[in-house]
Amino acid sequence: MKKSLLLTLIVLPGFLLAQTGKFTIKGIFKGMPDKTEILLQNEELDPEPLAKGTSKGENFELKGEIKEPGLYKLTAKGSQQNLFLFMDPAEISIEGDFKTLQTAKITGSQTTFDFFQFYTNYSPIIQKLSALAQQINQGNKDEAVRKNYEQQVVDANRFGDDFVKTHSNSPVAPFVVLVMMQLSDDPMVMENRLAVISDQAKNNYYGKMAAKMAADAKFGAVGTMAPDFSQKDVSGMEVKLSSFRGKYVLLDFWASWCGPCRQENPNVVSAFNQYKEKNFTVLGVSLDRAREPWLKAIQDDKLAWTQLSDLKFWSNEVAVQYKIQSIPQNYLIDPEGKIIGKNLRGEQLRLKLDNIFSKN
Repeated sequence: MKKSLLLTLIVLPGFLLAQTGKFTIKGIFKGMPDKTEILLQNEELDPEPLAKGTSKGENFELKGEIKEPGLYKLTAKGSQQNLFLFMDPAEISIEGDFKTLQTAKITGSQTTFDFFQFYTNYSPIIQKLSALAQQINQGNKDEAVRKNYEQQVVDANRFGDDFVKTHSNSPVAPFVVLVMMQLSDDPMVMENRLAVISDQAKNNYYGKMAAKMAADAKFGAVGTMAPDFSQKDVSGMEVKLSSFRGKYVLLDFWASWCGPCRQENPNVVSAFNQYKEKNFTVLGVSLDRAREPWLKAIQDDKLAWTQLSDLKFWSNEVAVQYKIQSIPQNYLIDPEGKIIGKNLRGEQLRLKLDNIFSKN
């Protein structure tokens, strides 16, 4: 299950830099009720807030010490929006509206300002892109929609690349490289983006994570051979990937608890039904933890192909072998065992298979 990477990274640990120190946030949210609870936290990093306080009228002040600078969420109880701050030891001033925290003006910390500049400009592009992708995945074949989608991808990449180049000394830059991986997991693209950033700026958690993900992306790249594996199916029989040699195989990583996976399953079912008589099949690998919901999802979603799982959740041995960090994720493998496609969904999968079987 994969959230927007921009939001997913909020819960990753902060920088591994020796930048510990004290911070102060002074703010005013117009329309905020008196005695409103204000929290600054990264719930995954620490269940306890980094700082908390109560407003005096429309004003508030938070103080604390940050051990690992990084991305935190500021909440004002009763507001429908949160405000994301890239925290470092600094004095920060915030001025905004209680109902629309995300439009607040932030001053005092260059790092926080850099992040806010990126976030406020990049998020609308991604929201448009996601809406268009949903239309396409639901079967919208309007050429104008597809061209609009492609243009949004171009715009998002252009903005992200420009930001990294103009903020090459900012610790936010490697974070941006990670965020942009939702548009392309091409390892060369990732490495080229990281090369723009100064050594000091990328000597942090996000820089190291981006470098690791770029290296991991080389595993299972299109054009390489799919690593063989063996795992038990629903009846307890061991099944090898290599036993499907001679067929086109969509290796599909999913789980019953994964909402996006369940939403994508109808597209996979449609592809399977359309091409199953043309030397094509699907091999499912589930990251489920319990047998019953796994089997129920197979039945409910009408998944009529071989299903494997060791019921070890994210520690599924095949998922670990394939370095799976999010689901749904898939690999299209040719009859010789070579990977010829990766993360093909909805219309992308149909077009790829159309292209393959129109030539055969």
